[in-house]
Amino acid sequence: MNRVGTTTVERTEHTERAERTLPAPDLDVVVRGSGPALLLAHGAGGGIHGNFGLVLDDLSRDHTLVGPHYPGAGGTPVAAAPLDLDELADQLVASAVAAGQESFAVLGESLGSAVAVRVAARHPERVTALVLTAGFAVADPVLALAAQLIKTLAGAGRWDEVARFATLSCMSPTDLANTAPSDLDAQVARTLADMPPGTVDHFDLVSRVDVRADLATLTAPTLVAAPTGDRLVLPQNSHHLAAAIPDATLITLPDAAHILSTPDRMAWLRHVRTFLDGIAA
Repeated sequence: MNRVGTTTVERTEHTERAERTLPAPDLDVVVRGSGPALLLAHGAGGGIHGNFGLVLDDLSRDHTLVGPHYPGAGGTPVAAAPLDLDELADQLVASAVAAGQESFAVLGESLGSAVAVRVAARHPERVTALVLTAGFAVADPVLALAAQLIKTLAGAGRWDEVARFATLSCMSPTDLANTAPSDLDAQVARTLADMPPGTVDHFDLVSRVDVRADLATLTAPTLVAAPTGDRLVLPQNSHHLAAAIPDATLITLPDAAHILSTPDRMAWLRHVRTFLDGIAA
């Protein structure tokens, strides 16, 4: 959206944000490919390969992918203190700059969507576009309860139950109806094995995130993708994001779960490529 008549205060605020000092990067980072940069922001209890693994090869053919792991994911050590959204956003930007990328589109998934929004709010001069998938601005009652359950179960050492709850929450109703009990048990075992040490810290941040005040300030072209079968981050959250971000485009992934299946991820990829190609044109 074109903003006419920008005030002195708005220009001053933009200059202050543009001159924000970046921290020394200390996150484990996946860097692949060449071309325009895509900064990847993963979800809680996930990672770059867990969230984006199905499309890394495709996107890296013509983009430079920069995928930082939050504290307690990938090779990044667990944080010594509760995660701070501003610090995490700045660390992602510092990771991209350290990889030689001064500007980039940001692709956020779930918690990563809130991280992406804060990146764009704090560093608007660097962000060329946003893709927000299964995102939220603030935890609604369903997500807040899920985060609390995960923290409570993990605090009691009941990690099997954490994995079972996470698995059920990240599957769509159709997936659940079509999954045999033995297959579900195998999926739970995979979830448990893949759960990073920082999972509880990530969900603690989920419960505290609030980027609602950032949304109207965003200037980067934005694509919002809503998986309609999502039982963890309800699709209404994506609709709220799209309504609050100036000129955002909303697309739906019919019956898709919170963790996208291969067919749903391929549909997502087509939408994202069309969007990014339009920005570049």
